[in-house]
Amino acid sequence: MADIKKSIYETNSLTRRDFIKTASVAAAVAAVSGTGVLFASGSSEKIRVGIIGCGGRGTGAALDCAAASPDVVITAMGDLFPDMLENSLKRLRERLPAERVLVTPETSFTGFDAYEKVVKADVDLVILAAPPFFRPAHLKAAVEAGKHVFMEKPVAVDPVGVRSVIASSELAKQKGLAIVAGTQRRHQAHYIEIMKRIHSGDIGEIVAAQCYWNMGALWVERAAQNWADRIIKKWSDMEWQVRNWLFTVWCSGDHIVEQHVHNLDVINWAFGTHPVKCMGMGGRAARTDPMFGNVYDHFAVEYEYPNGVRVLSMCRQTAGAAENVSERVVGTKGIAYTDSADGYIKGPKAYRPEKESPNPYIQEHIDLINSIKSGKPLNEGRQVAESTLTAIMGRMSAYTGRALSWDWVMNASKLDLTPPHFEFRELPPLEVAVPGKTPLI
Repeated sequence: MADIKKSIYETNSLTRRDFIKTASVAAAVAAVSGTGVLFASGSSEKIRVGIIGCGGRGTGAALDCAAASPDVVITAMGDLFPDMLENSLKRLRERLPAERVLVTPETSFTGFDAYEKVVKADVDLVILAAPPFFRPAHLKAAVEAGKHVFMEKPVAVDPVGVRSVIASSELAKQKGLAIVAGTQRRHQAHYIEIMKRIHSGDIGEIVAAQCYWNMGALWVERAAQNWADRIIKKWSDMEWQVRNWLFTVWCSGDHIVEQHVHNLDVINWAFGTHPVKCMGMGGRAARTDPMFGNVYDHFAVEYEYPNGVRVLSMCRQTAGAAENVSERVVGTKGIAYTDSADGYIKGPKAYRPEKESPNPYIQEHIDLINSIKSGKPLNEGRQVAESTLTAIMGRMSAYTGRALSWDWVMNASKLDLTPPHFEFRELPPLEVAVPGKTPLI
């Protein structure tokens, strides 16, 4: 078992010798330029990582980060719920050698303020993987504390949160801190190569595009268990809504934001910018039970990009329906297609990758660590914030039945989904949006 762990966590990773060498060089560069922040440990062999949000994605991101470098050690963890933290810590200790999981009772934090304690702990880099609503506040605290950041997507659930993320990203840039987002396609070899060819004009001028995340039912059993536990364990509204976060709009942003943001990010990447307008629709056709909170189960949005180019966006979480998770970009001289496992270009400059891309979930952490050690920290904050807002404006349009402009949503919308309090007690009933009746804020 030890040999298996070694093969997994040292593949494509950075050696201790490389870390010390590049950290020393980067430190000298930073000292001369007055910019750039290395790991707080300086030339130490260890990269101390704290986790905020210990669910499946937080645990997975921690394992991916550990796979990116043998020098990564997990030293602090925080979650709203003690059982989530305990389960995550157990999984980490099962998957990693003991010397790489240095979390103690003194560096394990729970409650709504757990994130503040993690960023104040002796950590160099924090993983932000709590439900999306909390991301803006967690990023702000991490940057103000001088920590490098890996944050999961999406990075907000409303325009107010997006503006906060952009502000924190600008502060991170000033402080020489790295921010890498969980939009792993930006770090996936075949996506990178195909985008490079699109931007070089291999398919000509972009005239249309389509993107999809149509899949089967998701987390149905978990939703049912949460509904039962709400009654049996007498959970408050707050506890149920956060534990059932995927189906709670204020926690997740709905699946167009939480999941389809991946595909919309790819489209923004292809265009090199964000849309200028959108018109959307959606509803609840299959998931009508109260255990599914107040999210929709399908969306379809038409986005307009500069020069009047239209993009069809579609996402669905419905059992027994056709599935498609991909992107397609149409140019005057060819067509580019991408999905998580494949990609190609058809046309005079046809292209198809000859080999499989390395694991992008690990590669994004390799790129993050390399950027810090080189003294050229990556900062993906604004780009993922804009992709998140692309998804948010699509949801807002579908919920209200209104056509929306980017400028209004980014600069004028006052929509803020923050609940009235952060305590384990009752909340206002969850309301399902009704187009034509739900107000535009």
